[in-house]
Amino acid sequence: MKLTTVIVKEFRQILRDARTLGVLLVIPLFLLLLFGYAITLDVRNAAIAVVDHDRTVESRRIVRALEHSGYFEVSAGFIASAARGVDDERFDAVLVIPEGLSRSLLRGESGRVQLLVDGSNGTIASALLGYVQQITREAAVEVQSTGRAGAAAVRFEPRVWFNPELDSTQFLVPGLVSFILIMTAVISTALAVVREKELGTLEQIAVSPIGSVTLIAGKAIPYTVVSAIIAASVFTGAATVFSVRSAGGYWWVAVSTLLFLLACIGFGIMISSIADTQQVAFLLAVMITFLPAFILSGFIFPIDNMPAPIRVATYAVPARYYLSALRAIMLRGAGVRYFWDELLLLAAFALVTFAVGIRRLRVRSGLL
Repeated sequence: MKLTTVIVKEFRQILRDARTLGVLLVIPLFLLLLFGYAITLDVRNAAIAVVDHDRTVESRRIVRALEHSGYFEVSAGFIASAARGVDDERFDAVLVIPEGLSRSLLRGESGRVQLLVDGSNGTIASALLGYVQQITREAAVEVQSTGRAGAAAVRFEPRVWFNPELDSTQFLVPGLVSFILIMTAVISTALAVVREKELGTLEQIAVSPIGSVTLIAGKAIPYTVVSAIIAASVFTGAATVFSVRSAGGYWWVAVSTLLFLLACIGFGIMISSIADTQQVAFLLAVMITFLPAFILSGFIFPIDNMPAPIRVATYAVPARYYLSALRAIMLRGAGVRYFWDELLLLAAFALVTFAVGIRRLRVRSGLL
């Protein structure tokens, strides 16, 4: 009965603050559209200049392959003007096809082309290198296969599993869900408990029959429900707008999301036991959960590319395990045997953070 009273009181507090509730419901959909449409790791319509010294049917085949790829806007030019175009940012790259390339390919020999790339944006430069290398390699093999009988008639046929279109939205959405849950669960829970401190009601609760476990459960359950509804809306929006669906069904998506939610709620409670004002609680939530989730979870930056000490630090970020499990379920359609350890670690994070938060609140607030 005491727990029900706290839950009802917290739901009333959430509904009474219509502005905050509106923000919690609108921002996830806004972020979904932003990440889906504006924030993408795919490179499209990159400006590339082609300097063709060979000027043969075979070299023009390479140029046409670039034009039809959908990644580039191809312009012809001389090497000097093309290089100046990179300097003044008119071109992202310059492909130089040397004279005699077609003869080498038709003899079955390896040919060389030169690619000049603007490396001021490392992400775009890396993508361009990969695209051009793939396209020119396929075009060169096609030229060789149509050459003389002695030519190496080998076709290069790449196959991408799980995300054949290499659509960045497919793997950005799982990371986006983790950010939204951190925002709604960690920050909201931390602010809700700290608000009791600022208003002086936590001292009143301390002398009431309500214990620390009942108070924490009463605070956690409403925000868990709200966060679960928001997560469901994001998954629904992703499936409707961007056709991002779970290849492995939604049962394990729900289980992993619930465990991550509990871990987030636990972090919020732990932060509330440290902070005495909502401003401090918000800053701690951003520094302890939000920023590490963005940088160290593998959402944007591959963990394998990080230095060894930083890779070790990523093991303390729950978003890493949630993101790994979610991508295994949604993109690969993997069974639970491939991500059960991530689920256990999320459950461990939830237990530890809840235990630490409850103990600290008991000590600092005099709750039973």
